[in-house]
Amino acid sequence: MLAGRDERARVRGAQRGSASDLEALFRMHWPRAFRAAYLVTHDAAAAEDIAQEAFLAAIRALDRFDSRRPFGPWLHRIAVNRAIDWARVRKLRAEVELGHAGSSLDAPGVPNDDAFRALRRLSPEKRAVIVMRYLLDMTPGEISKALLLPRGTVNSRLRRGLDAMREEL
Repeated sequence: MLAGRDERARVRGAQRGSASDLEALFRMHWPRAFRAAYLVTHDAAAAEDIAQEAFLAAIRALDRFDSRRPFGPWLHRIAVNRAIDWARVRKLRAEVELGHAGSSLDAPGVPNDDAFRALRRLSPEKRAVIVMRYLLDMTPGEISKALLLPRGTVNSRLRRGLDAMREEL
């Protein structure tokens, strides 16, 4: 509860132009934004760029943000959507073959095991909902709102993604 109040106070301060409140929001949410972007893209450099761009986009839109709502899910939605876009463009350009989107899974805070190797083989859309559900602890309803998808689509992507991972494992 205290963290939510602190976050809301920081958002209001950032909306008024406080650099220290912006910095505090960045410190609070950077690790999860980076991790979410990395788990969708499997590219640490791209994830860092995406998380930074997401934070900058959030700052630019801060005047339209309702400070009574949680900032984290809003920022994470921006990061995940940008990561999905990046992954789609990369796939379309055929810069790498499927399953080799990054050089390794050696990003900070990301375990290097079979489950994450299976996760990286999923489509960006399925990876995104699995990352948001199981690594960012969002409910299917929150994911639905964050990605502007019907809840049934979220549930379907979760089920199909988990089934594909289970098959691989």
